[in-house]
Amino acid sequence: MTIAIGSDHAGVSLKQEITAYLKERGLDFTDMGPFGPESVDYPDYGERVAGLVAGGKAEKGILICGTGIGMSIVANKFAGIRAALCSEPLSARLSRQHNDANILVLGGRMIGPVMAREIVEIWLETPFEGGRHKLRLDKIFNIEGKKSKDAHQQA
Repeated sequence: MTIAIGSDHAGVSLKQEITAYLKERGLDFTDMGPFGPESVDYPDYGERVAGLVAGGKAEKGILICGTGIGMSIVANKFAGIRAALCSEPLSARLSRQHNDANILVLGGRMIGPVMAREIVEIWLETPFEGGRHKLRLDKIFNIEGKKSKDAHQQA
């Protein structure tokens, strides 16, 4: 599994914790930055990670900003992306089981490193259940298709 990870300046510290965890687990990941505390714009890094996942170059993504809200908004602009903002283990589990979330979003100012590691572990290990949830995802894909078609017709 290939994981793309990125943050903004408010998420750099937690991103370092998560990348250390991914290394400990021997997981393949690409850190899309940033690498220091200097102020950056979260959409730039959200776009990098979501673009890799949407384009099939990464199987999953992890995004971190101060609250996680901004990164969630950015990532969910991409067709095929199901970014889930999770602040505790149950939402992480359900985001995978029911929504087949392919990007995990964390709030660097909202949760600590121990909780974040637990969330990431559960999120990475939980499979999608399929079944009735697959039917619901199909409806989301249809909505995305309609939006893409509508945007094309308006252009």
